[in-house]
Amino acid sequence: MLIRKPSDIVPSEITPRELYEGRREFLGTAGKLALAGAGLVLPGAAYSANKLATVPGPYKLDDKLTPLKDVTHYNNFYEFGLDKEEPAETSGKFKTRPWTVAVEGLCAKPQTIAIEDLLKIAPLEERIYRMRCVEGWSMVIPWVGFPLATLLKRVEPLGSAKFVEFVSAYDKSMPLYGKAVLDWPYTEGLRLDEAQHPLTLMAVGLYGEELLNQNGAPIRLVVPWKYGFKGAKSIVKVRLVDKMPGTAWNKAAANEYGFYSNVNPDVDHPRWSQATERRIGELLKRKTLMFNGYNEVASLYAGMDLKKNF
Repeated sequence: MLIRKPSDIVPSEITPRELYEGRREFLGTAGKLALAGAGLVLPGAAYSANKLATVPGPYKLDDKLTPLKDVTHYNNFYEFGLDKEEPAETSGKFKTRPWTVAVEGLCAKPQTIAIEDLLKIAPLEERIYRMRCVEGWSMVIPWVGFPLATLLKRVEPLGSAKFVEFVSAYDKSMPLYGKAVLDWPYTEGLRLDEAQHPLTLMAVGLYGEELLNQNGAPIRLVVPWKYGFKGAKSIVKVRLVDKMPGTAWNKAAANEYGFYSNVNPDVDHPRWSQATERRIGELLKRKTLMFNGYNEVASLYAGMDLKKNF
């Protein structure tokens, strides 16, 4: 099963964040009371009410933020459906509490950590990242999370550890549970030095609030210089291993989805160009930036053939 190219995107009309943020809490509360009184529930219609305390992160962009409505209602999360709108509509029954993440494999101190403790593992930072999808669209999202390096340091990787594997939840509440779409559960991987890079984030929220199910609640991977499918969602296991792990899309179509999957305008997908991208909410395309513009990571790939190791 291959990712399908999206249809044309109609620009969103949404009030700027600075205007709607103050009234969102009032409107959300009033709306919930009205719906409760009527006995109605609108799946994916409201955003989480659980705000997160954050500190400013070291990485920010001046780009205009993608509207919250688009970030939470235009998603690739195949366990909940193949169309972009489906995860917001079908993920409501997926339970994210209680939740633990097992960190295991080639480390001195393997451990299983509850999400409540992960939220306290380090000060939660807000980081504005440009996210690029292999299908040709992009978003600018204010993520909330902590560096993956902080978690890895806690378990003390052994010298034999070379890669990090991420395993997503696989639950009967997911509409595609048991369907032969991908090799479930969803898995992803990074080289250890990529995982330890300061840009690599374990995200627990966006726009200052906890993640919704369709965005990968309660914890997901965000690697801004790689295509979006590298960002494993709803993570339940992190494994330190000595060999390159198999990953969901690479196993499905190795000629289209390489292990590294760095944003590289010079390496086309076999079925479409990666030279340009369209920001959600905009009509015109823009030039795709190498590594999504994060020059900090270029040294990780010194001497590598980036067309061979795509």
